[in-house]
Amino acid sequence: MARDHTSSRRSRLLAASVAALALGGAALAEIPAAAASGPKGHDVSSHQKNVDWQSAKAKGARFVYVKATESTTYRNPYFNQQYNDSRAAGLIRGAYHFAAPDKSSGRAQAAHFVTNGGGWTADGRTMPPALDIEYNPYDKKHKCYGLSKARTVGWIKSFSDEVKRRTGRRPVIYTTTHWWNTCTGGSSAFAANHHLWIARYNRSGAGTLPAGWSSWTIWQYDNGGTLPGDQNLFNGSIDRLKTFARGN
Repeated sequence: MARDHTSSRRSRLLAASVAALALGGAALAEIPAAAASGPKGHDVSSHQKNVDWQSAKAKGARFVYVKATESTTYRNPYFNQQYNDSRAAGLIRGAYHFAAPDKSSGRAQAAHFVTNGGGWTADGRTMPPALDIEYNPYDKKHKCYGLSKARTVGWIKSFSDEVKRRTGRRPVIYTTTHWWNTCTGGSSAFAANHHLWIARYNRSGAGTLPAGWSSWTIWQYDNGGTLPGDQNLFNGSIDRLKTFARGN
């Protein structure tokens, strides 16, 4: 996904995807048939500004994640148009938060997120909240935000607990295998009750998953394509996507 300042993150994701193959996890050699024929989606931030949602739907979009917040000080200025108008066009939409673990606690950032668009209702048209956690794009010397592996795991847990308390759902976790295994030490503490949104820019498959997960729910496979923003696939049918949105 995207921070809203520069785009250098893309090269890091590509490198991380290649490196991920050397780390432990569950390997997926190719796109599963259910995903290849399943719902297409995308994710957007302020980079995409005011999106033509009817056009996106006509090109095949069935769901979208919209960046809502970052840290405790930023809210996407295009959030209302992107979030509300995508729903009006018939897409299932949700909100995501870009994590900045070195700025404030997970609980504080979760509160900012939910207050500024990261809520959820079981209406079948709202994706669960999502946490985007990846290499620090602002400081290459502190790619894990200066936190130990244990503190990183604690930060994610704090964020998740607060989102659950406020919305009733655990957040989807968006990450790369390389970041997860490097910065959390390959923690398996979240796989049992958090859906995985894996980023790997290779159309041949989602690759090796972060430690603990044996399957993915959403796969971000490209940062450019027919839909605005990043390209995604949902691992299942459209009915399964609606069930996922409802929280069943």
